[in-house]
Amino acid sequence: MKITRIETFAVPPRWLLCRVETDEGITGWGEPVVEGRAATVRTAVHELSELLLGKDPLRIEDHWQVMTKGSFYRGGPVLSSAVAGLDQALWDIAGRTLGVPVHVLLGGPVRDRVRAYSWVGGDEPGEVADAVAAQVEAGFTAVKMNASGRMNRLATVSDIRQVVARAEAAREVLGPDRDLAVDFHGRFTVANARTVLPHLAPVNPLFAEEPLLPEYTHRLGELVAASPVPVATGERLYGRTDVLPALQAGIAVIQPDLSHAGGISEVRRIASLAETFDVLLAPHCPLGPVSLAASLQVAFATPNFLIQEQSIGIHYHTGAELLDYVSNPEVFRFHEGHFLRPAGPGLGIEVDERAVRAADGSAPDWRGPVWRHPDGSFAEW
Repeated sequence: MKITRIETFAVPPRWLLCRVETDEGITGWGEPVVEGRAATVRTAVHELSELLLGKDPLRIEDHWQVMTKGSFYRGGPVLSSAVAGLDQALWDIAGRTLGVPVHVLLGGPVRDRVRAYSWVGGDEPGEVADAVAAQVEAGFTAVKMNASGRMNRLATVSDIRQVVARAEAAREVLGPDRDLAVDFHGRFTVANARTVLPHLAPVNPLFAEEPLLPEYTHRLGELVAASPVPVATGERLYGRTDVLPALQAGIAVIQPDLSHAGGISEVRRIASLAETFDVLLAPHCPLGPVSLAASLQVAFATPNFLIQEQSIGIHYHTGAELLDYVSNPEVFRFHEGHFLRPAGPGLGIEVDERAVRAADGSAPDWRGPVWRHPDGSFAEW
């Protein structure tokens, strides 16, 4: 079997999908994208395609090694995301060739269902409470919310009170038997995170996500030591060498993204590395159907898995929804806040190729917002 064609599709709301075709009629799908830089990643996928065309798709590890190390300049989000999507597609082909789900190829399932959480928005405590109540009504046992909007470089009393009030509003609705995760989104300075985390301890967050920017990972250890809340990070770390300092800093949860961190091959290795530090895996996934499907295959085969992010119905999707691009949406149906183990071959989903081709090119050139402090200087989004 040989790879004969590789295509990419930019589809709403902000996703990039890739299709890898073989001469035996077996195809695989992947999702290589950096949010806000989809066109750049698309170019990288086509450059990497030169290394795959005419080759045996089942030599997944060899292809991963060549794609990641075959150039003198390596790494970074664009290249690792391009590799990630192609890697997902190769695993999809392997599973379909052998007639088994990818999690079987990874050693077999270690659980029957995967717990998921849902995002909630809302700027005011009342809005947060209503949004959380809707997710509880939908059957979710965990939600995640942003800790804040734009943060001052050093938090004011009002800043701190707003963060705490929103978290308290969510906890009041969730009660003691459901979980709340709080995403700092890299918006906090180290000093702000050290100040705010103890104030959140009474609401018992499942974890505090990305309390500082990845470029300050060298200070993560002191933050973990000062935090009564479990610390999570990893969506902007793209491989084992990036992840290792965070694990050594004592984090509780690692959050690699299956569409950013080298795909199934590398995230599986990150999970194994994390297990040696007694750290749990919670894959980052505010993306589309293929990324979620790949995340679930890893989750079902990973002993130290904690919980799965997903974006079905998320508040910022416009123009399209995750389920619009699959012909078997029942795979993503929630059962008491969990996904059940998919039985289909490969990634377990059937991409609606007609819908994808029809949507290609209609995606806006999505860009992350640029925020500024009151004095006009740049602020982290």
